Amino acid sequence: MPIKVSVVVPVFNPGVYVEDCIESLLRQSLPPDEYEVIFVDDGSTDDTPARLDALAAVDPRVTVVHQENSGWSGKPRNVGIASARGEYVMFVDNDDYLGDEALERMYDYGVANGADVVVGKMAGKGRGVPVELFRRNHPRATVADAPLIDSLTPHKMFRRAFLDDTGLRFPEGRRRLEDHVFVTEAYLRASNVSVLSDYVCYYHVRRDDASNAGFQRFDPGGYFKNLREALDVVERHTEPGGLRDRLFRRWLRVEMVERLRGRRLLALPADYRRELFEEIHRVVVERFGPGVAAGLQPTQQVVAALIAADRYDDVEAFAEWEAGVALTAVPERVVWEDGTLRVAFSAEYTSAGEPMTFAAGTDRAALDGPPEDLAAAVAWVDADTVRRFGQATADLLVRERASAAQYFQPVRFTREEVPAGDDGQVRLVLRATATVDPAALPRAGLWDAFVRVKLGGWTKECRLGPAPRPNRPTPSAAVTGGHVVLPYWTAPHANLALDVDRATHRLGLHALTPDDVMASGGRLRALLPLHVPAEGTAVSLRLTSSGTTRDLPATLSPHGSGALLEAVLPLGVLRGATWRTALGVPGPRFLTLPFALRTGAGGVRVLPTPRPSALRRLVRRARRGLGTALGRTAARLRARARRR
Repeated sequence: MPIKVSVVVPVFNPGVYVEDCIESLLRQSLPPDEYEVIFVDDGSTDDTPARLDALAAVDPRVTVVHQENSGWSGKPRNVGIASARGEYVMFVDNDDYLGDEALERMYDYGVANGADVVVGKMAGKGRGVPVELFRRNHPRATVADAPLIDSLTPHKMFRRAFLDDTGLRFPEGRRRLEDHVFVTEAYLRASNVSVLSDYVCYYHVRRDDASNAGFQRFDPGGYFKNLREALDVVERHTEPGGLRDRLFRRWLRVEMVERLRGRRLLALPADYRRELFEEIHRVVVERFGPGVAAGLQPTQQVVAALIAADRYDDVEAFAEWEAGVALTAVPERVVWEDGTLRVAFSAEYTSAGEPMTFAAGTDRAALDGPPEDLAAAVAWVDADTVRRFGQATADLLVRERASAAQYFQPVRFTREEVPAGDDGQVRLVLRATATVDPAALPRAGLWDAFVRVKLGGWTKECRLGPAPRPNRPTPSAAVTGGHVVLPYWTAPHANLALDVDRATHRLGLHALTPDDVMASGGRLRALLPLHVPAEGTAVSLRLTSSGTTRDLPATLSPHGSGALLEAVLPLGVLRGATWRTALGVPGPRFLTLPFALRTGAGGVRVLPTPRPSALRRLVRRARRGLGTALGRTAARLRARARRR
């Protein structure tokens, strides 16, 4: 069978972090004879070379290449390309990992769309990843019609023939931004780039010790020397004008302006801040015309103008003002409707903990040069933010707590200027309603709700909450979309989260009493505190007695504020025993119901489930406490091993 995908992993002293990478590569859904894994050991001095050699000895998919340390990831990746036999080459870092279906999905998507480059959706565990790029699938994308330039890491799939035909390889040696040079040229020379956004393919992981290469403080002189090489690639493959300015804007925005804003700048040592500013100033005046900064958001334009004017002190003062700006989102309504969760909320920016106010109706001229001082900069940003309020957007994302996989939810919103006093000031408020469809959530877990707002010169995220206590909405759990979903408010901050296919005792079933259950004529009916979207939702009723278990077909149907459970009882089979009950739901899982059925000559009696004895309850609590303690101890030991 021809090899479809060659996975190339540059390796240097990853320690225990390589284990998650290895495990994810070996459990790929792509058949084992259709992909290979090439680990290129770049002179590791820990136990990793022996670990990889042992793996290669027992798994024919795995090849290990050892070489002297080259100083960075460029040469190991090039060595991997030279060794690759696959139709596509996928690059993975040794401390990251893949989704189980990543190779299969990305390969099929690339072949279906004739792609030279396939970009799979990314999730960041402790580190940022592109968000806007993955709003939807892009079967055919270019740098002109999709935000590809926001993703310049090499963790993508490249057609091997494309790499060979173009001679595209990574710059080698100890340097930075070799991936920017490689990926930018790939985007600009590819016949097609495909973006797969409906499955998380790649997980970027920040190590507990923050020793990932990308988190190390860099030498500004060397870093921006390498950045100029990426700009050179753009100049070789584009003409002067709008597209080139737009591409250059990515480096101005991400690598320069954003490094000099707010808390990110203020967290750096003072001498390093100034050194960083000086190198950025040199690049800006050497390489960027006025059209590059003109497309930035207002706050970014202010910083860019101050950089170009070589006014470091004013950049720092503006950063101190921006550090106080935050986003707040307040839930107003959370309710189930037709099997989906409708979440209404309002969102606005705050400054120093208070709602930000803006001068309504202020004229705003284009920023022609840097503002005179901080007051002038803030006034210009305020005026521009009001002017652009009609372009403000609000989104709701749900993010799985363990994996950091996140998905946009459909949302409708309105923009409202709320008067704030008698001096013409207004608050800029977005009011939104999102629709969360549990059927679109790919896995069980705890999912946190985040609000993302673009307003003026800021794009910020925050948790949805806290919910005001007096009127806090408390929707019931729901059986919908193939899941059991419990919306709840986290403790102690009261932020909205969804428990998908995990909750048991919190579902409210324990509040059921025998008086809520009717058993007559061989039929059982019980009103449960659950939401279901449709009549006759299929579930099951599990009966257990003295080691015997019987699963009966059952249905749930909407009934008032809850759901009516109905099942036919085979009285002849059940006669003469007491049967404990449980509700069978998707998963499959069985949720204990707090009643039992006693069958006899007189029919069926509904009884409360006997409470366990005080001693048994004490033993259960002790076991739970011991399990929690053991889990915490194991987590501490794993963290200690990683630090070593």
